[in-house]
Amino acid sequence: MSDLIARQNQVIAPLFAFEADDEVVASEGSWVMTRAGRRLLDFTCGIAVSNLGHQHPHVKRAVIEQVNQVWHSGSTFRYRSLVDWAENLRDVTPEGIESFMPMNSGAEAVEGAVKLARKTSGRQGVIAFRGGFHGRTMGSVSYTTSKAKYRQGYHPLVGSVFISPYPWPFRWQMDQESASARALDELDYLLKHEVTPGEVAAFLVEPMQGEGGYYPGGKTFLQGLRDRADEHGILLIMDEVQTGFGRTGDWFTSQVYGIRPDILAMGKGIANGLPLSAFGASKELMDSWPMGSHGTTYGGNPISCAASAATIEALRDVVPNVDKLSDHAFDRWHELKDRHRTIGDVRGLGLMIGIELVKDDGHTPSEEAYLAVGKHALDNDLLILPCGPDVNVIRFIPPLNVSTEELDTGIDILADALAAYERQ
Repeated sequence: MSDLIARQNQVIAPLFAFEADDEVVASEGSWVMTRAGRRLLDFTCGIAVSNLGHQHPHVKRAVIEQVNQVWHSGSTFRYRSLVDWAENLRDVTPEGIESFMPMNSGAEAVEGAVKLARKTSGRQGVIAFRGGFHGRTMGSVSYTTSKAKYRQGYHPLVGSVFISPYPWPFRWQMDQESASARALDELDYLLKHEVTPGEVAAFLVEPMQGEGGYYPGGKTFLQGLRDRADEHGILLIMDEVQTGFGRTGDWFTSQVYGIRPDILAMGKGIANGLPLSAFGASKELMDSWPMGSHGTTYGGNPISCAASAATIEALRDVVPNVDKLSDHAFDRWHELKDRHRTIGDVRGLGLMIGIELVKDDGHTPSEEAYLAVGKHALDNDLLILPCGPDVNVIRFIPPLNVSTEELDTGIDILADALAAYERQ
């Protein structure tokens, strides 16, 4: 293994970081296997991507079948998997999201969504929300505020971008409704003091923040955005790159809350690990965008589209069971919160759960606690990831088809890790 790391250090940019040094040589379901013979329970899902776990047979068959037909088009000729994918996607997206543009990554989906809003509205202003993560390309990083370091060294960023608070109940020490009211008040102040509504093309929001700390937006806040968007002719872009495809208990979080987006950005779980993303809108809105205003070379790759169409088909049997698994996980985490002073907050939706680790005062973020818990988990064959600006939130994102036994195994390992840390 040390030879592989040494070779990698010579040819791969250090930007490409890994949570573990183990070399994985096989995978199946919720598990990955290393060259050294370890069997690791993977609760990272490739950063919330493999919602169906590894090597899902239906997706795998679709990929192999497509490989044997055509690998790439680059929009030079037509192929069936693109249309099959879009029709399957239309069946599960929120009402009114019916026409799609395939891209490669979440950041590209966000970039395309914002370009669509700006081009078709004739306005240039974009209001994003503090703590949001929308990617790290030069455009998308202008909307990303989950960590200041993502923006450090890249100024000037894209102009006419305004940042408004997002409701953070635990951080602000208030309930969800009070936090939502505060965030909406601040948005109204922004529209009064910094940019007029008639200059704003779009609100860009994660209905549940991901990288920023796993904060659900809540129905009151998101409905407030919808109401203001309707009042002022502003387009509501929901970035569901991380929250989509069953992760929060329905196909999309906008459906959980019953809030209609005008434009939807998608990625991560869309093809269970193959590179694909998309943004969608009404056919009317998409048709008002002149041909050539945007484009892609690899977006909509035939293999990725086949994988995505199959992923959506397989998820139809999985998504209805997410709430039951979620209830079980939340019951266990709330019980552990009562027993462990290091857990300050448990929050989330579906199987997108944030466990905020804190110091003894019950509120101050503790990166030290996360690092200890994460190391203990890895030493005991569990892979997890952190989130939040203070790197202190356990990002609990098992596969959506995880078994209850596997779910309990992961939680038991983390419970042992918390107990070990608190004994120090």
